[in-house]
Amino acid sequence: MSDDGVWIRYLVDDVSTSIDFYTRHLGFELGFDMSPAVAEVRRGSLRLLLSGPKSSAARPMPDGRQPEPGGWNRLHFHVEDIDAEVERLRAAGVGFRSDVVKGPGGSQIVLEDPSGNPVELFQPAD
Repeated sequence: MSDDGVWIRYLVDDVSTSIDFYTRHLGFELGFDMSPAVAEVRRGSLRLLLSGPKSSAARPMPDGRQPEPGGWNRLHFHVEDIDAEVERLRAAGVGFRSDVVKGPGGSQIVLEDPSGNPVELFQPAD
């Protein structure tokens, strides 16, 4: 196995829309773009593959199940000021699945990318 960063694949409804979302709102840079099938966006050592309906990752499984976006596994980003990030993203029209939840370890909120995939913002407790 090579050690060239962390790779995650999200199934998305539209690769171009997803590239725009991750680069505009969450600080990713475009790695490669093979729209409409697949693209890669990068943030540090994280590589996020955005696989559209025309990608091989979206093909039906042998048992007939169809892969689709929007589960509950998610990217998890630490932020310094969760309230400021939520305000910035809401002002940009980003949708959220939850409100900020505070617990003993810190505060978190789950937002959605344009295909309904979850992304968590987390501010550790002081």
